[in-house]
Amino acid sequence: MKLGVVSDSHSYIKNLNRAVEALNRLGAEVIIHLGDNYQDMEQIGGENFLRVPGVFSDYYQDKNIPNRLIKDFAGWRFLLTHTVDSHPNDLPDDIRPEELFAENRVDVVLYGHTHIPDIEKKGNIIFINPGHLRDTDKKGFPPSFCLIDVTPEMLKAEIHTLNNLEIFKEAIFEKK
Repeated sequence: MKLGVVSDSHSYIKNLNRAVEALNRLGAEVIIHLGDNYQDMEQIGGENFLRVPGVFSDYYQDKNIPNRLIKDFAGWRFLLTHTVDSHPNDLPDDIRPEELFAENRVDVVLYGHTHIPDIEKKGNIIFINPGHLRDTDKKGFPPSFCLIDVTPEMLKAEIHTLNNLEIFKEAIFEKK
């Protein structure tokens, strides 16, 4: 199964649209938006997408909208969140990432917020940040997105730059 992952579009709808189009061409079956801005995906359309709000969004305080999601893809447990850690704006019933990590209840964490594209494994958990979709960003990284190819046996993650679609960073992990 192929997953397309974007984050921190911050109303740069043109860039979000370009990223989603590229991910669709690369075979993404599901598009995941990790917040900032939650409502941006509504302008793109499509039926097969998941999203969580950013921590400073009004949607983050809406108890009817989950701030974090746990989803299973090909037998891997994914946490979808805007921040890696709990945040002061969390609601009382929100999933606490630290508890999931301590109990090894997730295999993969998809997060945004930092605008820094990254793929790394810490302990038994894979952490993936697709970067951001702003035209420019003070952290110095170009706009980017992530394609994840996941099977029951392995996970391959590729972070692509938006402007030339080159692979910026990639990694392959085997299921233990």
